[in-house]
Amino acid sequence: MNHLIRTSDGELLSVKLKKAESNKRNLALLLVMPLLLFILIAYILPISQMLQRSIDNTQMNSLLLKTYEVIQDWDGKELPPEEVTKVFYNELKYLAENKLHGKIAVRLNYEKGGFSSLIKKTVRKLDSFDENENILNQFINVHKRWADIDYWLALKRATVPYHFRKYLASFDMKQDFDGSIKRLEEKKRINVTLWLRTIFVALGVTFCCFLLAYPIAYLLSVLPTRYSNILMICVLLPFWTSLLVRTSSWMVLLQTQGVLNDILVYLNLVSDDDRLELMYNMTGTFIAMTQILLPFMVLPLFSVMKTIQPSLMRAATSMGSTPFNAFRKIYFPLTYPGISAGSILVFVLAIGYYITPALVGGSKGTLISNRIAYHMQSTLDWSYATAMATVLLVAVLIVYYIYNKVVGIDNMRLG
Repeated sequence: MNHLIRTSDGELLSVKLKKAESNKRNLALLLVMPLLLFILIAYILPISQMLQRSIDNTQMNSLLLKTYEVIQDWDGKELPPEEVTKVFYNELKYLAENKLHGKIAVRLNYEKGGFSSLIKKTVRKLDSFDENENILNQFINVHKRWADIDYWLALKRATVPYHFRKYLASFDMKQDFDGSIKRLEEKKRINVTLWLRTIFVALGVTFCCFLLAYPIAYLLSVLPTRYSNILMICVLLPFWTSLLVRTSSWMVLLQTQGVLNDILVYLNLVSDDDRLELMYNMTGTFIAMTQILLPFMVLPLFSVMKTIQPSLMRAATSMGSTPFNAFRKIYFPLTYPGISAGSILVFVLAIGYYITPALVGGSKGTLISNRIAYHMQSTLDWSYATAMATVLLVAVLIVYYIYNKVVGIDNMRLG
């Protein structure tokens, strides 16, 4: 009968309890609010902006808005009518007067090579145009490319406010002027190769980390505390060193005239003329990335192995099992949560790695992350870069989804 009981201040006990629960909820919400704001500012907003930027073309559309409105009615089978060229001429003249034509020149060049120089040359001749004469013919007199219908079709495509063509380009495909989807020419196909190479490197590095981390984690779990702590410091040492410093160290070690090759020559394992090529190839990428990501595999394995009772193995051997069978049937299956947690950590980190492949791998070790950085910094094609980054994000989310279905996020052991 709590609803009839009153507290010392005369308030019903049930009402008092509800107020206390409400205050606890509000306090918990206030404590969590900084974390929610951090997630919103650091993750949700940037990812949302990235998704929007990958399909956004509103800047180009706003600069040539009237051209977009009239060119959409053009069927694209012949050169555009005077109405279209007249509107485009007026907008191009306005942009040139306000020093904005460079923006559309760069954007149009993404659609059709040579468009940037064509726009710049045309802008220099705009003052000589006679608005009472045929505008298209005057364009053609400036440069014969204006007589090529593909340039006008590229203009039509480039003024669309939103499109998904950058996602097609991420997989070496393109949308033709007639709307059909085709593969790029053989010499231009590079992204699919990089995607496959990235997945191969991520899987390979994950497997190498597992092979090296398993015995290390086992030693950490069975050694006395004094020796285990020393070994743990050696494992954690890379965390206390800058990633760039570690990568630079591998460059010193792996180069042709580096420390490792000098040791091999000194031991007469290789001749001085046949030094190993360990830099600017996949070998160097594998070695450096495996060493850098190794702790992310060791720690989950160690946290699981530490909970396994040694008496289980002794009981198995006392019942007639060989040490190998006891390990295979009892010990190894118990470490599955650590293996799965370490594998997904290493794989997700490796699939988006950038600095190490760029410095150690060279052109043969280039991954998709290096391609994204190239478009962000060199070509300034941010739509292209964000489209590939979005595909990479989706790939990581798919990996997490599969992991959750097969293993379960609740079973992840990280430390």
